[in-house]
Amino acid sequence: MYDLNKIEKKNICFMGLMGSGKSIIGKDLSKYLNLKFYDTDKEIEVKTKKRIKTIFEENGETYFRDIEEKICLELLNYSNCVISLGGGSIINKKIRKAIEQNSYSIYLQVKLHNLVNRLESSKKRPLLSNNKNKIEILKNLYESRRRFFQKADFIINNDNDKTQVLEKIKTELNSYAK
Repeated sequence: MYDLNKIEKKNICFMGLMGSGKSIIGKDLSKYLNLKFYDTDKEIEVKTKKRIKTIFEENGETYFRDIEEKICLELLNYSNCVISLGGGSIINKKIRKAIEQNSYSIYLQVKLHNLVNRLESSKKRPLLSNNKNKIEILKNLYESRRRFFQKADFIINNDNDKTQVLEKIKTELNSYAK
């Protein structure tokens, strides 16, 4: 098991826009480091017994963000784990504070046209559903969240090969260790 005390943090968290690869890269990194993996969106679905899209449709985004806050704050307090944060969780001040205090944060940066390609056939993204102009929505989401993403401990491009991305993250974690 990777010793997070080396980096003086309780956990590692991934942030980025939807489709940036947070769950895939996070899951692979957790296996490599022999740490537990949590995906906040999956945890929300398990606890509410509803798909996120259904929560948005039935209760609205504000209700979803309230649930997201509770679950993210709980998970960000865990130790020895890797956490994939929902794309919009970073807009919450309490969540940002918990990330700063407890987590080594990694921002997965992806070019907008690559995100659009990755999300083209997705039916489970409530902020994109029923909308033809996905690039404009993603651009607006990025602009509203960019300043928070830029405060991550490590920023890495995830447009191409996930194996290279994982290797760069492992190298960064090892060099960051105290």
